[in-house]
Amino acid sequence: MLTTTTNTIQNKEISEYKGIVHGEAILGANVFKDLFAGIRDIVGGRSGAYEDELKKARQIAIHEMTEEAARYGANAVIGIDIDYETVGSNGSMLMVTATGTAVSYR
Repeated sequence: MLTTTTNTIQNKEISEYKGIVHGEAILGANVFKDLFAGIRDIVGGRSGAYEDELKKARQIAIHEMTEEAARYGANAVIGIDIDYETVGSNGSMLMVTATGTAVSYR
């Protein structure tokens, strides 16, 4: 499945718009606790463990979005937007969402 943040596919014609698709992933409080417990992993102001967890969450959200697009019969998702939001009491969880438009192209 082709995925892109642009609203078009270069040198391709979009033949059908299938609808808006989305995917979500939530990192729980225990993830943050474990990550901050490993603060010694921080090198140059960056935490490799934290970045890995965010990457996993982003991949899950995109995977869920493309699975929904496939159920619609699409072969691409265009106009993808990825958002990060804190949720839960005291912002104890991080939600990653991916949204886009499922399309068919030729």
